[in-house]
Amino acid sequence: MNEPWFDPNAWAWLPGTLFGCLGGLWGALAGTLAPRGKARRFVLGSGLLLLLISVIFLAAAIYALGSGQPYGIWFGLGLPGVQGVLVLGPLLPLVRYRYQQAEARRMAAEDFQP
Repeated sequence: MNEPWFDPNAWAWLPGTLFGCLGGLWGALAGTLAPRGKARRFVLGSGLLLLLISVIFLAAAIYALGSGQPYGIWFGLGLPGVQGVLVLGPLLPLVRYRYQQAEARRMAAEDFQP
């Protein structure tokens, strides 16, 4: 077994906690702003960034598992990676669709005015 990358007893909780807090904040922003059509670039960009971070976590966890790192290290990286890919992956197209609906409502309202 290689030398552990970090102390899993002290630091394994940190990636999942930070990613969970950021993911919850992103979900609240997306749920509030997407139906209104506000901050499209920020919401979709930050969602893609979180998805990229989760893929990096997942790749690091797979590498840690393959290189013989302790359970706390690969699981601490893998859990937010898997959850991010499984949750953010399907949600991003839905948020994009909500923005498209808001744009269609805005255009219909502009067409309706005399």
